[in-house]
Amino acid sequence: MFQVMRTGRLGLLFTAAVFSVSTISASVARDTTADAGREQPDETPLHMLVSIKEQKIKVYRGLDLIEVSPISSGKRGHSTPTGVFSILEKRRKHFSNLYDNAPMPFMQRLTWSGIALHVGRLPGYPASHGCIRLPRSFAKSLYSMTERGMHVVVTRDHAEPVSVRHGVLPQPYVPATEVASLSGQTIASDPALRGAIRPANLQASLPVAQPENPYFDRPLRMIITPQKLPSKRRVLQRLLNQMGYNAGPVDGVVGRKTRAAIRLYQEGADLPVTGRITDALVARIHMEAGYEKPQNAILRVRRKFSDIYSAPVSVKNIDQEIGTHVYTALDFERGDNSVEWIAVSAEGERGGQSDELLNRIEIPKKVATELAKMLTPGTSLTITDRSFKRNTGLGTDFVVITR
Repeated sequence: MFQVMRTGRLGLLFTAAVFSVSTISASVARDTTADAGREQPDETPLHMLVSIKEQKIKVYRGLDLIEVSPISSGKRGHSTPTGVFSILEKRRKHFSNLYDNAPMPFMQRLTWSGIALHVGRLPGYPASHGCIRLPRSFAKSLYSMTERGMHVVVTRDHAEPVSVRHGVLPQPYVPATEVASLSGQTIASDPALRGAIRPANLQASLPVAQPENPYFDRPLRMIITPQKLPSKRRVLQRLLNQMGYNAGPVDGVVGRKTRAAIRLYQEGADLPVTGRITDALVARIHMEAGYEKPQNAILRVRRKFSDIYSAPVSVKNIDQEIGTHVYTALDFERGDNSVEWIAVSAEGERGGQSDELLNRIEIPKKVATELAKMLTPGTSLTITDRSFKRNTGLGTDFVVITR
């Protein structure tokens, strides 16, 4: 009031402005302090492990166990399949179309053939027709925590996630320093650059901006499986045909035409003319034809239940068991250059330890770079020698049945 009387109307406006700014500043400070004190949500990926033997389901956030509940799995003759699944569909109210319209509250579907998590009676032993029954309170709580695509690993025996570090596991892409040269024509066509850059600096360089991943909030589902290589005889027939020798159809059958082509090749190469296939003959034809043995496994990638990428990779000692192992990338932010991974063995000791298996995987540098560019929080990689094709299709992730 004293300031208003001294300065008149201008002073009044000034005082009001100061008061408003001070009030806003104080309010912003209070809000900032409140936000700083408020606990931020944990974005570490959730995943579930179900043990048939223990009749339990465990919910993990990364390595941290946050929920445990008893279950009732499939009874004899309707046993619950074990393997790697993901949540395909969620419904608060659902009724079975297989078993007399039976209610299945808080249903979370794992396969389109009828396996799901849902509320049901728990007598203390396997009693369902294949589904995984849950207590109502737990099923309701779990329903509020999960999203479509979340991993569910069903095992026979006890399993738990472990931390794993290995160079094969993708890390966020860190672009090398790339530059763009300014040509004389570019400078001449831009008024803002003319006169600002002398002719001696025509090759000045500027950083090239890297595009952001537009799917950063969508976890990838990746899988590595062995692939059958073409037979030695088929490859030999194809190479002989490419080199101008008529070996006949590429069918793996060493008939008259194939033997004649081999004899003709042996004669031209000053080798004993026998018409027979030997390791030495195969090695020489491979060398002359520039043949490189194909890689023995394939990597496939899905996003939101659809295929987006595939590439050949290699597995050492391919004839040895692999088992089924699931590796999951934890949370990271845009611009981070590293991420931690966890692993779960879905078949116990079959195939060895999850970290040891990674020593057998070889991913070409170009493929590793593509994976790094696509990598998102919660991305998973399954490595298995089991087939995924029977239960994988439109509207699913890679479903691997281990029993």
